[in-house]
Amino acid sequence: MSTVSAERLATIFVEAADTLVDDFDLLEFLHMLTDRSRSLVGAAAAGLMLADEHGRLEFVAGSDENVRLVELFQLQNEQGPCLEAFRTGQSVINVDLAAAVARWPRFAPRAAAAGFRSVHAFPLRLRSHVIGALNIFGTSTGGDFEPSDVPILQALADVATIGLMQERTIRRNEMLTEQLQGALNSRIIIEQAKGAISQLHGVTTDEAFLRIRTYSRNNNRRLTDVANLIVTDLPSLPGLTPPNGPKAPPRS
Repeated sequence: MSTVSAERLATIFVEAADTLVDDFDLLEFLHMLTDRSRSLVGAAAAGLMLADEHGRLEFVAGSDENVRLVELFQLQNEQGPCLEAFRTGQSVINVDLAAAVARWPRFAPRAAAAGFRSVHAFPLRLRSHVIGALNIFGTSTGGDFEPSDVPILQALADVATIGLMQERTIRRNEMLTEQLQGALNSRIIIEQAKGAISQLHGVTTDEAFLRIRTYSRNNNRRLTDVANLIVTDLPSLPGLTPPNGPKAPPRS
C-alpha cells in the first residue's frame, strides 16, 4: 500500500463516507467498498457480508464470482474469517490458509482450492455495534499486509460503517436494518440479471456483472433498477440486448 498516494487514499475515504446523497444506492456503495479495499492492498479478491434483520450474516458484495462462491461456502459451513471478525469485533490478519485447517477445517481447504493463499477480515463496526465484515483474499502475488496496512483497512471499514449509520439517522423514516434487508433481497435479482446477460452475450458471470454496472453508471440509473428490468423487460434496455440474439455460453 506504500505506493498509494495520499490523494488517492483521501479520495477512497471520501467515497466510503459519501452516503448522504439523495440518490444513494446501497448495493453500488457496497460493491465500491469491496473494489477499493481490494485495490488498496493489491489483493486477489474481496467480499463483504452484512447482518440481516435477525443478526445473521449474508453475502452482499464481492469483487468477482470466485470469491462469491467461497463466501457462500463460508456461510453454509458457519466457519471462516468473516464470521470470526463479526462475532468477536476484532480483525483477522495475515492468516496462512495452508496452516489454518485446524482453525477452519472446512473453509481453509475450500479457499485454498479456489486459489487463495492468505485471508484477512475486518469487522464493520461502530464501537461495540458490528453490522458486518469485510474479507480480503491474497495469492502468492499479493494480499499479505504490511503493519501499516491494517489500521488503514480497518479505518476504511469503520468509515463505511459510520456512513451507513449516518444514512439511517438522516433518513428517519427508513431503518438501517430495512435497507440492509432490502440489499440482501436485491441480490436475488442481481444474480438473475447476471445469469441472463451471461447467457445472452455468451460471457462469464463476472463480465456480465461488469456490463450491468457499466450500463447503470453510463445511463445514471440505479443498479437494482437495471437488474430488475433485465429480468422483467430486457427490450427496454437496448444497450444490453445483443444484436443477433443469444450467443453460446462461455466454456469453463
